[in-house]
Amino acid sequence: MHEMGIANSILDGVAAELRAHRGARALKVGVRIGELAGVDPDALQFAFEALTLNTRFAGLALEVHYVSPQGKCLDCHGSFTVHNYDVLCPGCGSLRTERLGGDELEFEYLEIEECPIRHPEVVTQ
Repeated sequence: MHEMGIANSILDGVAAELRAHRGARALKVGVRIGELAGVDPDALQFAFEALTLNTRFAGLALEVHYVSPQGKCLDCHGSFTVHNYDVLCPGCGSLRTERLGGDELEFEYLEIEECPIRHPEVVTQ
């Protein structure tokens, strides 16, 4: 199940970003996944929840935005959404098309809560 590895990579990215924001707490992480990336949404959610259980990331929400592959016609230069692997240009009927995306797997955002750094009180006499 490669979804476990993907979930682990997401958490590695969150941890790296939190190091830059000392004392912050991660609330939600968003990722974009193309429909052609071969990622099972339920398996990814299960793996993410299993990896965050009883850790500092417990309660971290995963939001996944699945994106359809896009196509571009090389003849009429029109853009279109590819459905069911049909790459025929709906504008002019040409088969001279190219796929644009649909297999991406990338961070979209990380929502964090800044926690104030507490300094010990200075006692003067």
